[in-house]
Amino acid sequence: MKRSILFILPFIFLFSCDKDGSLNFFSLEQDRQFGEQVKEEIAASGEYNIMSRSAYPEAYQNIDRITNSILNSGAVTHRDDFNWEVFLIDDDVLNAFATPGVKLYVYTGLIKYLDNEDQLAGVMGHEIAHSDRRHSTDALTRQYGVQLLLEFTLGENQQLLKDIAGSIASLQYSRSNESEADATSVEYLGSTIYNCAGAAGFFEKLLAEGNSGGVPEFLSTHPNPDNRVEDIYAKADEENCSTELSNSDSQYQAFKNSLP
Repeated sequence: MKRSILFILPFIFLFSCDKDGSLNFFSLEQDRQFGEQVKEEIAASGEYNIMSRSAYPEAYQNIDRITNSILNSGAVTHRDDFNWEVFLIDDDVLNAFATPGVKLYVYTGLIKYLDNEDQLAGVMGHEIAHSDRRHSTDALTRQYGVQLLLEFTLGENQQLLKDIAGSIASLQYSRSNESEADATSVEYLGSTIYNCAGAAGFFEKLLAEGNSGGVPEFLSTHPNPDNRVEDIYAKADEENCSTELSNSDSQYQAFKNSLP
């Protein structure tokens, strides 16, 4: 009986309503702590080739510029609630991911693959949405279970921290989470210089090259890429936002040239 009471009590304090009306088992402060701990473990693990800010200042100036443009759009719910940070990973992988709390990680392979800055902004908007809507915590809860995550937040299961840091790049979101992140990316970009349907450009490039079956983990194949393109453009029509490309070709090429 004592064990059951101890297990139930945390739910009473942690089950909270977020700003957008969604429910989450973890508080914003726990998300912040979670993100900091995972960031430290990612840095210490050696599994991710994190680029140094001091060694690649131009590359970080560019990724910061794009990220801040979205964060300062006025549409990010938790803009002031989290210590937003972005990191570049030197690896030829089409990927990006976000931790709770929030820390954003972008692979150089993705940046080099994309045709323009609007597409990258669309992908960044998608990842920021996962963090802003707190999908990361939801997905980790589904993967590991509430009890294990509570043990982690209480400092009782440090091995779990290592497991999470090793698997967070391939975190599986639900269909509804992916759809919401796509739609929210459009909302974010609608108040920036970028094509608000920038994320659709990424899918269109994959489809044009016949890679629809190889969509990276961070933009998983559910819903189907064709449907996602349609849905993103439908959302852009609904928002009545610009789908014209920004005039950032030279900046984006300079960004690519600054990468290793």
